[in-house]
Amino acid sequence: MNSEEILRRVATPLGAPAYAPAVARFTDREYLNIVYRTDPEALRAVVPEPLEFDEPLVRFEIMNMGEVTSFGPYVEAGQAIPVRFGEERGEYLHAMYLNNFPATAAGREASAYPKVMGEPALRVDNSALVGTLDYGSERIATATMGYKWFPMDLAAAEAEITVPTFMLKLVPGYDHRPRIAELVRTRITDITVKQAFTGPARLQLFEHALAPLADLPVREVISASHIITDLTLSGVEPVHDYLAGRKQS
Repeated sequence: MNSEEILRRVATPLGAPAYAPAVARFTDREYLNIVYRTDPEALRAVVPEPLEFDEPLVRFEIMNMGEVTSFGPYVEAGQAIPVRFGEERGEYLHAMYLNNFPATAAGREASAYPKVMGEPALRVDNSALVGTLDYGSERIATATMGYKWFPMDLAAAEAEITVPTFMLKLVPGYDHRPRIAELVRTRITDITVKQAFTGPARLQLFEHALAPLADLPVREVISASHIITDLTLSGVEPVHDYLAGRKQS
């Protein structure tokens, strides 16, 4: 295999790459979102500069991916933090847990999503929408919401999940020091909101050394939403280089 052939590949192993060279289209992507108030000092410990926050809020999300080109159905959960980048408002993706390895690898390598393996689930139990997240065999999050209690304005639902998204792209060099250290930004633009609802909600987070969601503790549930969409994720662009101007020794 010559150099040109190698550079046409997107991932290893070369004979069976970890993910397909395709742009994923999500059909019937179902969100359970719970926005909650947490401790300001806990947020300051994890929000990277130059991002800032005005209120100590976190959005816990569980997403049931009904159909995804190249990946197939899977479930994802995580925490997003409302932030500012200068005058631009968006969310910083703090942590994401998936039960699909190709989607995990593609999210980390081809983009900058902070994805690791986990066992999230989203289901209807009697008259409640229930989201859970396990790390290994241990439960680390349980979210509940009244199932389709009140219709939500579709434009408001779209605005909720299409804000700019910020992530850290960290790639270590062979000496274990950062080779790439960037803040990047993306945004969902190709989206159709099919259904949206709100209702009463609760969220429990449980302590775990390797999945520390509870380091951003729940002090008050602010709002909840249940949204079903079709969408395509946009690419990322760097907005801040942490290595710029540093002398390389």
